[in-house]
Amino acid sequence: MKKEKMPKTLITGAGGMAGSYIDFGIKTSHATLDVTDLKSVMKAVKHHKPKVIIHLAAMTDLDAGEINPSLAYLVNTIGTYHVALAAREVGAKLVYISSIGVFDGTKKGPYAENDVPNPQNVYGHSKYAGELIVQGMLKDHIIARSSWMFGGGPKKDKKFVSNILAQLKKDDVSIIKAHADVSGSPTFGKDIISAIKTLILKNKKGVFHLTNGGSCSRLDVAKHIIAKMKPSVKAIHVKSDYFHLPARRVKNESATSKTRLMRGWKEALTEYLETEWGE
Repeated sequence: MKKEKMPKTLITGAGGMAGSYIDFGIKTSHATLDVTDLKSVMKAVKHHKPKVIIHLAAMTDLDAGEINPSLAYLVNTIGTYHVALAAREVGAKLVYISSIGVFDGTKKGPYAENDVPNPQNVYGHSKYAGELIVQGMLKDHIIARSSWMFGGGPKKDKKFVSNILAQLKKDDVSIIKAHADVSGSPTFGKDIISAIKTLILKNKKGVFHLTNGGSCSRLDVAKHIIAKMKPSVKAIHVKSDYFHLPARRVKNESATSKTRLMRGWKEALTEYLETEWGE
C-alpha cells in the first residue's frame, strides 16, 4: 500500500519537546523564526508557501507566565495571531497546539472537545485567546489540545517527567514527593505528532483532544517512573499547594476525545523511558 505524502508543511517551534519527533516539513525554531515578529513570520511563510503550518511555538511554563504575563500573551496570543495572519495570506491550513489547561478543572470526569473553556491562569488565558484567534480567522484549522506533555529526552524535556528522573539520579534519594489531588492525561510528544499527521492526511478540521488514553495523578506518573527506573525509591503524596508555585493549578486536566488516535499513557511513558532515558 502506497504511503500517503504529507503536504508541504512549515513548523514553528520545532526545537521543543514535541518538535523533536517531527521528521518532515520545514522546521523552524525560535532562533530561526520568532513568531512575535510579524514581518519575519510573513516573510518566511510567503517564501515557503506551505500548504500546512503546524504552530508549536509557545511559552509553556505556567509559573513563568504568571510572573511575566505580558511575555506569555506576546508569545502565545500575539504570536499565534501573526501565524494565523500568515496562514490566511497563503491559504494554508493551521494546526495550533493548545492545552487542556483552557478548562477550569471543576468537571468530575474528563473534558471533551465540546466542553466550554474557562481558563484559571495566565497560560490558560493566553492559549485560549490563541484558539479564538485561529477559529475566528481561518476556516481550515485544527486546534489540538494536549495535557502534561512529556518527550524530547534528556536534552529537551524540562517538565515533570524529567524532574522526577533527575531526582532519581541522586545517590541518596529514597523518597519522591508528588501530589495525588489533581488529575490529567499525559501526552507523549511522539504520539501527538503522529496523531496530527493522521488528521492532516485525512484533511480533518476543528478541535481535537490529543492526549494519551486514560487519566492519572502526578503521583501515579511518579510511581510508574520509579517502578521502571529505580524501584527502591518510595513515592509519597503531598497536597498540590505543598510546592508553593506562582501559577494556580486546576484540579482536573484529564481529557477524552471524539477521535481515538493515541495509546494509553502507561504504554507511551514506558516506551519513552526505555528508548530515551535507558542507561
